Amino acid sequence: MLRSNLKIALVISNLKGGGAEKAFLKLVRLMRLRGHDVHLFLLENIVEHALDAAIEVHALTRPGQALGKGFLGKRLAAARLRRMFQRQEADRPFDFALCTLPFADEIASLARLPRVWHRIANSLSVEIEKLRQRSASRAQRRLARYRRLYGAKNLVAVSAGVEQDLRRELGLSDANIVVLYNPFDVDEIRRLAAQVPTGLPQERYVVHVGRFAPQKRHDLLFQAWKLAALPHKLVLLTAPSAELDALIDAAGVAGSVIVAGFQQNPYPWMRAADALVLSSDHEGLPNVLIEALICGTQIVSTDCPSGPREIMAGALERFLVPVGDAQALAAALRDALDNPLPLAEVDLARFSADTVAQGYESLPLRWRKPG
Repeated sequence: MLRSNLKIALVISNLKGGGAEKAFLKLVRLMRLRGHDVHLFLLENIVEHALDAAIEVHALTRPGQALGKGFLGKRLAAARLRRMFQRQEADRPFDFALCTLPFADEIASLARLPRVWHRIANSLSVEIEKLRQRSASRAQRRLARYRRLYGAKNLVAVSAGVEQDLRRELGLSDANIVVLYNPFDVDEIRRLAAQVPTGLPQERYVVHVGRFAPQKRHDLLFQAWKLAALPHKLVLLTAPSAELDALIDAAGVAGSVIVAGFQQNPYPWMRAADALVLSSDHEGLPNVLIEALICGTQIVSTDCPSGPREIMAGALERFLVPVGDAQALAAALRDALDNPLPLAEVDLARFSADTVAQGYESLPLRWRKPG
């Protein structure tokens, strides 16, 4: 029989400013609010998100210190994690542990943590295919690594598309996979969206929220933005960099793009925008699309694997465009701004915090001893 009060270990590499880290931290807070004994294990004590002082944090390193990523560094980290984990189990064992992102997954596996679930937040086959374009041998090694790491294991996929990718593309037919979306506290997001931060543009704008990385396809975004020729600004919630500035200049859109930096509270920026655009080649479950809908903002996205198609069902499918197609992305942006949809009719119940939390609370009963 499942306890009403669970003891949960959540393991992550660090809390840098990425979407996966942000979603994981939301899960920490959610499970605490539901009365569970939650322990957050940081392999690296690097924190860029606001962290509730009441959250019990166990870090392997000193603040700001990174871990060695080589053969020896990984095994030293695994030994330290195992000892730290065992100390926290002295009074009562954890009902389950949840890890996210491949580095943390690998360290947890080396540490032989008990009752572990690995949360997969991206379509791994797309990553492998992109690597194959540069080096077939490296791609094969990456595929073999993922099969060793996740084969016959207990996995949480953040979308049905990620589950299909794991089974069909990576061949993990023997894995025990449960689909659990990221949780969204609708009332809290809307409360935070009502705040008025400094620096919010006064002119009309479209927003893009995401780190500057090849996966996010800022190059495609800028091509589409130039083609769309909108009277808006394009606001990027990402850290400024010389490489990003060079890409903006090369695309000829410097006069209409604002690099606003990473925002701990991006919701007022989403709420004030006329639309949010996602230009990625691949995702797991793009949180920003759901968050924008909660904020009442129109969304436009590439139909990338995976997640956007699961979110943008029904009438929203009109604003879903092929991956890598700048012309289609530009046309969808113009369409969304000229003919916005009544977003109050969009059903987001499956992403609600309560629904998702119940799924995580069932994990001890769904865990299967790895083969």
